[in-house]
Amino acid sequence: MKIKLIFLTLFLAITQLSIGQVKFEAKVSKKKLGVNERLRVDFEMNQDGDNFTQPSFNGFTVVGGPNQSISNSWINGKRSYAKTFSYFLSPTKRGSFTIGQATIEIDGQTYKTLPVKVEVTAAVDKPKDGNNADYVASENLHLVAEVSKTNPYLNEAITVVYKLYVSPRIQISNLREIDNPKYSDFWSQSIKIGQLKVERGEYKGEPYNYVVCGKTVLYPQKTGKLEIEPLTLSIAVDVPTNRRDIFGGRLYSTVNKTVAAGTRTINVKPLPEQGKPDNFTGAVGSFDFKVTPNRTSLDATESLETKVLVSGNGNLKLFDLPKLSVPSGLEQYEPEHNERVRTNLTGMAGNISDSYTLVPQFKGTYPIPPISFSYFDLKTETYKTITSDEIVINVKNGPDSGSIVTNIESPGTTKRTVTQTGSQFRFLKLDANLQPIEKTYFFKSTGYWIALTAPLLAIPLFLFFGKKREERLSDVSGNRVRKADKLARKYLSEAKKNLGNQKEFYIAMERALHNYLKAKLHIQTSEMSKDRIQRLLKEREVQDTTSIEFIALLESCEFARYTPSSTTAMQQDYDKASRVIAAIDKQL
Repeated sequence: MKIKLIFLTLFLAITQLSIGQVKFEAKVSKKKLGVNERLRVDFEMNQDGDNFTQPSFNGFTVVGGPNQSISNSWINGKRSYAKTFSYFLSPTKRGSFTIGQATIEIDGQTYKTLPVKVEVTAAVDKPKDGNNADYVASENLHLVAEVSKTNPYLNEAITVVYKLYVSPRIQISNLREIDNPKYSDFWSQSIKIGQLKVERGEYKGEPYNYVVCGKTVLYPQKTGKLEIEPLTLSIAVDVPTNRRDIFGGRLYSTVNKTVAAGTRTINVKPLPEQGKPDNFTGAVGSFDFKVTPNRTSLDATESLETKVLVSGNGNLKLFDLPKLSVPSGLEQYEPEHNERVRTNLTGMAGNISDSYTLVPQFKGTYPIPPISFSYFDLKTETYKTITSDEIVINVKNGPDSGSIVTNIESPGTTKRTVTQTGSQFRFLKLDANLQPIEKTYFFKSTGYWIALTAPLLAIPLFLFFGKKREERLSDVSGNRVRKADKLARKYLSEAKKNLGNQKEFYIAMERALHNYLKAKLHIQTSEMSKDRIQRLLKEREVQDTTSIEFIALLESCEFARYTPSSTTAMQQDYDKASRVIAAIDKQL
């Protein structure tokens, strides 16, 4: 009997402890959803609290909420209380995300929810209900990726055009990209399309309107099967219903749809090994090649410019130009690289060049041997090589070289004698041993006299500011005003940060007004009815006009949740709140 009594006592004690325990937790409608679905998040508590702070919801867009619900009931003499903040979220992209911690203050203590992990997958199928607006929108809205070629060569240009087909039975608005393709195995260049233009076309044999919402040029950088990731858009769709207005016009139901172009697979062929030149650096397309000097006759120590230029259509930015080889009698500087390339739906077109600056040191004749450029021609599917002509530079006037003559030999040319230069540089002296012309001394200088007299001049300033400080401390009324202004700025600092954001501003201002009253009147948020606040302020001998202004501010915070407000109106409410808090603090 004693053992039963002990167990019964322990059970009742544990039950009473669990009843008095504070619960604050986060619940989600599902932990795995498609990118085209919505998620509901509830933050539930079993006791009333203040200063609720929501998490950031990274990876989601808040499309509804916060909605607040309160349940308060008495069953068999026991009170049951529940308060819930609800949010409706729409995913912005695929991946794994974490709903962060929400916080709230209950009886002076801060409580936090546990993080909740949610996985967002690709779009999921919707039920096939002809009267369902979401299903009707899905059946009449299609995003298609049109690829110009599915089996290109390595470094051959292909284009991807994204077309959004819209049935005449629906209307769309607010088109927004939420998941862009990465093109990880391609060199890519997006083509600006400007304003969207509606055109007529067909989708699976039916008449549709379509808009081109994206164009991209791709150059595959790997061989084999490569995937082009889908583009995903968020669109507001107006679907007609069976209801009509009082004038007979059809009413529309608006749903937010997420559409995605399917993943496309490209089979990239390698360039043939047969006939590949040794100097091939990856150029694919149709090109012309030239090596041109700006002049061939000059004097020693004068400069000339020789340009190595490739022009045409192809992967102009994805290969190296051949290097210029010159005799040792010509001083050669690093080339300046220039690109004049435009990209359109056919790929890159234009020219690239390296400009070499050459300076002869002695008079004589200097031959620049020919150089070759090779590329893969897509039309004939063969390699082609273009060789430049030999360039001869004549240096008429200048010093004769006193050094020996050597020979150079390059492919495709005969041996020619060139002049080998001697020492061309005069070294700089590293230790100059410079000495200042005049020496200056600190004694009796301007800085010396300033350092000597500054402490003496500072004494009257210290006396003056000390007297002002005493006068300020003795000004009781002025100190009270300054303290009230400081208190107002403290409570309204969060509201000031959210000026321009109507929802967050009025939530922060309402919280500041409540917190101020809690600190001054020692009451809880659940006791803050307008009549009670007005009665307490009157008991504390606060002027009626100030009390009325405070109540009006609370009403403004409530109305602002449902009616739009301008930034000017928010600034006026903020200034009014600062003035009212300061006025109440001076009168309490």
